[in-house]
Formats: sequence, C-alpha cells, structure tokens
Amino acid sequence: MITQMRAAIFDLDGVIVDTAKYHYLAWKRLANSLGFDFSESDNEQLKGVSRVRSLEILLGFGGVTLDEAAKAEAAARKNAWYVDYISNLDAGEILPGAADYLRALRSRGVKTALGSASKNAPLILERLGITPLFDVIVDGNKVSQAKPDPEVFLRAAAELATPPVSCVVFEDAEAGIQAALRAGMGVVGIGKPARLQEADMVIEGLYQLVILN
Repeated sequence: MITQMRAAIFDLDGVIVDTAKYHYLAWKRLANSLGFDFSESDNEQLKGVSRVRSLEILLGFGGVTLDEAAKAEAAARKNAWYVDYISNLDAGEILPGAADYLRALRSRGVKTALGSASKNAPLILERLGITPLFDVIVDGNKVSQAKPDPEVFLRAAAELATPPVSCVVFEDAEAGIQAALRAGMGVVGIGKPARLQEADMVIEGLYQLVILN
C-alpha cells in the first residue's frame, strides 16, 4: 500500500507533532474556570474532534449549559490559551522520524499534504520549520465538516490532483481513520493497534517507516 501510493496525507496532532498536551492544558484551564475539573482520561474523547464538538463534550462532563454566545466566548478563550502555549514550539518537538519520512517521500516523487481539523495548523508548521515539506495544507479554515466526515481528506486529494484510491492517510485518531476509509483511501494508524483496528496497518510512529524506506 505505502509503496504504491502517489500521495500521502498526514494528520497533524499525534502524527507530526504532539500538541495534544497543549490542547489538554487549555481545555483543563477552561473547565477549571467554569467550576469543574477535566482529567486526561476525559480528554481522550476530544481526540480528532472539532473545536465546537470538543467544547460540547467538555461542558457535558461538567454538567454546564451555555448559550451560543457564551459557547463562542469559551471556545475563543480556550483557543487563545492554546495559541499562547504553542507559540513556543520549535523543531525539537517534531515527533521522531516525521520530517525524515516526509523528505524521503518527496525525494521519491510522492506528493504530501496535511489534513487536519486544527485551524492553527499553519502556525504550528511555521514554528516547527517544516511548512515546505507539504505540497498542500488543508486545515480547519478550509473545511466545514469535522472527521469522521471525509471532507478534509477529499479536499487534500483534489488539491493534489490525485485520485483518492492513490492516497494514503496517516492518522492517530479513530475519527480520522474512519474519515480516510470513507474517502476511499488507504490508512496507516499511528499508535496502539487495539484502538486503531480499522486501519490497514498500524505503527508506533513514522520513524518505523523511515527505517523501511
């Protein structure tokens, strides 16, 4: 599968860089400001989910009800805290093998894209210094449907001018794997096999593919 792909589409969080810890700190800070706590195990339910849906899940944990204006304000506060946290990111936080694998793919003529729900993806890539390693960046500013809807991956394939069947997605979240499958693409899961059973193959990290490349 990965030896025949013409385009590779990568999720960001958990695949290229681990920003989940900063998301968690920001969501926890928001929960505390609303009068309840938010654990790391609670945070697992937010992986691969849009900001709006994440807020709804978090409010459900706290039994808190907000009107639409208050929800928008809370989401904006969370994002401001998150952006503040990631403003200090640097190349040292790129996950092992990620940059090397991207370079190896490009040297073989494989097109590369980022397909992430994060609206902060361009900022993160800039801070990491790896923006030039992607031919296309599709983030939350370009799509309206959150994973498991396949919109983000189909948009990336279209911008790469590559048929979905010739694309492979690299994902660490169940919702992202489901989105890739709905898009008709191959999918490599990054993480624990027990949690990513629908993926075509599962690896611990991109560093394993650098060894194989």
